[in-house]
Amino acid sequence: MLLPILLVLSAYLLGSIPFSFLVAKSIAGKDVRVHGSGNVGATNVARTAGRGAGVLALLLDLAKGYGAVMLARWLVRRPEWPFPPGLQLWESREMWIALAGLIAVLAHMFPVWLRLHGGKGVATAAGVVLALDPRVFAASVLVFVIVLLISRTVSLGSILAAASIPLMFRYAAVHSPYWRTVLSIAIAVAIILKHHENIARLVRGTERKLGQKKE
Repeated sequence: MLLPILLVLSAYLLGSIPFSFLVAKSIAGKDVRVHGSGNVGATNVARTAGRGAGVLALLLDLAKGYGAVMLARWLVRRPEWPFPPGLQLWESREMWIALAGLIAVLAHMFPVWLRLHGGKGVATAAGVVLALDPRVFAASVLVFVIVLLISRTVSLGSILAAASIPLMFRYAAVHSPYWRTVLSIAIAVAIILKHHENIARLVRGTERKLGQKKE
């Protein structure tokens, strides 16, 4: 049972690396938790430390989601993996791989290093989806871009892109494993719940648009 435990722990530890916090701190000497929106994510890094820092944080957060899935894929294929492929829940290798992605996203949201004060998981989830199915990743990015161009609101684009991912796994990705759809629903729900303050501002019409300065 060592490898499944290693899979869970490594996915959490990898996902919990607070790249957005570290990038803003190292480049601008600022704590993103007390600047801008207070969110530990790439968008707030861009506002706090500049666009270059924001892009770097985005890529690093995406990479840890991608890495968690790829590491899980490597672990479940090792000869020492204790569960042979079968019909039981714990025997599904695709379940363990998708579970690693979910854990990485939750770890980004609740990192032990920052007393569980993390980001909203969008970039990390994008990395997870990229590793699971690049087609779904490309389609979700397209959704995000279209919504962003129409609304000029990053949060709305993120919410709708996250919500579209389970639908794409279910209906658009041919022969997509069942567990990708199930655990992508969990990821989408977690991201949407993390955006509860943004949703409240969207309802009130006070959510900041792209390029709009804070009043």
